[in-house]
Amino acid sequence: MKRTAVYPGSFDPVTNGHLDIIHRGLKIFDQIIVTILDNPAKKTLFTVEERIWLLKESLGDIERIEVDSYNGLLVDYAQKRQAHALLRGMRAVSDFEYEFQMALMNRRLNREVQTVFLMTGLRWIFTSSSIIKEAAQFGGDIESMVPPVVQKKLQEKFGHPAKP
Repeated sequence: MKRTAVYPGSFDPVTNGHLDIIHRGLKIFDQIIVTILDNPAKKTLFTVEERIWLLKESLGDIERIEVDSYNGLLVDYAQKRQAHALLRGMRAVSDFEYEFQMALMNRRLNREVQTVFLMTGLRWIFTSSSIIKEAAQFGGDIESMVPPVVQKKLQEKFGHPAKP
């Protein structure tokens, strides 16, 4: 049986920390479906289509990864895609309570879908999409935190010229 996991998130934008979780997740799962939350109520910098494009560009041609979007219950999406696991990254203790509550709720909704947590690599522990967007907004150097295509798009969005 193929071991498929869904790695959900807003990915607004995708960071090197997200990519680290995906690459490490491929050591556990045969396939990972990176799934963008399509929540019209949530204000995002990038559209769902832009985020899908940024993820695909950042990941390249890795055969065992698919990029998709969803709205609704995550466990329903996982079941529809025949995935038996949800892959989640945790940076710090501050992530634990929220992730724990979500994992318990998902388990209550569908006991066949397991949640697997990977600790973020130390290098990315304090990196988040929100912090990166804030730094990029004010012209901060985010080169080491995001893929080059994301850095370029953030600079375009905030009207900052690319640095040589």
